[in-house]
Amino acid sequence: MLITLFAARRARSISHATRGMAIGMTLLLLAGCSALGNANNRPAEPEPDLSELVHAAAEQMVASNPEIKNYSPMIAATFVSIDNLSQSSTLGRISSEIMASALSRQGMQVREVKMRDSMFIEESVGELILSRQVQRLTSQHNARSILMGTYAQGQDYVYVSARVVRAGDAMVLGSADFRLPLNNNTRSLLEGQGGW
Repeated sequence: MLITLFAARRARSISHATRGMAIGMTLLLLAGCSALGNANNRPAEPEPDLSELVHAAAEQMVASNPEIKNYSPMIAATFVSIDNLSQSSTLGRISSEIMASALSRQGMQVREVKMRDSMFIEESVGELILSRQVQRLTSQHNARSILMGTYAQGQDYVYVSARVVRAGDAMVLGSADFRLPLNNNTRSLLEGQGGW
């Protein structure tokens, strides 16, 4: 009788131990899943800014064609809206300025045209280069190449395409593209083109 009572008690304690282990294992699994879920809640990495993207694009442009440096000096045109090539914005003007600076760091000789009176600069548009002006401007500034660019606004990004073209025949010497997140900062740079 005593042996039967002891066996029954032992069976209950094993049953309690098994149940305790099952609960413990379940809690461990839930804690592990919770930890994995928290890994996705890490703060997002900051989005690259315009300057970082432009400098990376300039490096890519020169890396893909190191001979591009032989076509110095270069003049820079304001980047324009792909939807209206006679329209630009603060984004187009600053993109061109940063790209010219970045290409200069990569070894291109960049001629500053805003210092000369011979180039017409419209206050709200900047130095727009249209095909009919290319020959006149390059000869005035003794340039062998021209930095040109376009941008297009999408729903979540602004897409920018930059290229350096040979002044004599408009052959593309180098190009690079990047996309910029359409956040409040980017929207404010686009405001000058009459809407966003």
